[in-house]
Amino acid sequence: MSSATLQDHPSVESFFNVVETETLALFEHLSFEFLEEFDVFAPAKMGRTRDLEPPEMMRGFLHCYYKNIYGIRPVARELNNTVVWLSCGFDRPPSRDAVDRFLTDLEHVVDRVFDHLVEQAALRGLLELTYSIDSTDVRAMPADPDASKCYDPTDDEYYYGYGCTIVSTGQKIPIAAEFTESKQAPEETAMRVTRDALAVEKPMWMLGDSAYDTLEWHDHLLTAGVVPVAPYNPRNTDDPKNIEYRVEDRIEKHSNDVQLKQSTLDETYNRRSGVERTNESVKGCGLGRTHARGRVHSRAQVFLALCLRLVVAITNYERGDNPGSTVITV
Repeated sequence: MSSATLQDHPSVESFFNVVETETLALFEHLSFEFLEEFDVFAPAKMGRTRDLEPPEMMRGFLHCYYKNIYGIRPVARELNNTVVWLSCGFDRPPSRDAVDRFLTDLEHVVDRVFDHLVEQAALRGLLELTYSIDSTDVRAMPADPDASKCYDPTDDEYYYGYGCTIVSTGQKIPIAAEFTESKQAPEETAMRVTRDALAVEKPMWMLGDSAYDTLEWHDHLLTAGVVPVAPYNPRNTDDPKNIEYRVEDRIEKHSNDVQLKQSTLDETYNRRSGVERTNESVKGCGLGRTHARGRVHSRAQVFLALCLRLVVAITNYERGDNPGSTVITV
């Protein structure tokens, strides 16, 4: 039975006429045709041609992640549901091999797909003047050979997994990220993610916890015209200063004209809880626990979760709803 015939079938036509599905809403305001520009998705010059298009496959994965469906087999099974594959724009349901092939190809460019969606959020004015940076844990499957043994002080437990460093802004909008071996990311990662965030749009403030109390991070931001706010960690030196935030000392060295009141810094730092809410919302999109084995597959799932969070935020904005909401109301 062809897709045209299926679309004309009374039961399917009735479904689309009566019910506005969340899946249809997800793809109403965003085009995924840009995926066809990536070389990795180009049909082979010789041999088998591409039997399913990247935009449809991307929509299929976003639908599944929104429904908390992960893994090649479960995704392929879900995309064999007639209403689902029609909603995602397929001419026919994809095979398990096609699903696997697309995810393997996507792994090479998924961070660039994320960057594209960040640009779409920026064009809609969803970014604010305060950025926050933080790291979160990504739990792995027990059989994942690449996962690191990590410690969670909150629950006083060890687990196997990875980490993700995220810069967010506004209403739970991730704008830069990096997948890491563990939750505690090295300073090099923090600097790279910070530079990526500033490349999108320059904020007024950048907030971080005491883990970001480093000279390089502060000086880089101040040079860029951004005020960094991270609590001063006196354990980093044998001669601690009488300050609450590292920026108090750096401002004194960098500028004679700029002054920051303690109350202003306190009030600004209190906004840092926004990044924690972003982390939780992205975990709800699939970042919290990977359903793949190996670092490469896990990284792809993490960035797909970040992409979904942006798609949901943009969709809610376009529909006149709260961009910070993690669900789409239809």
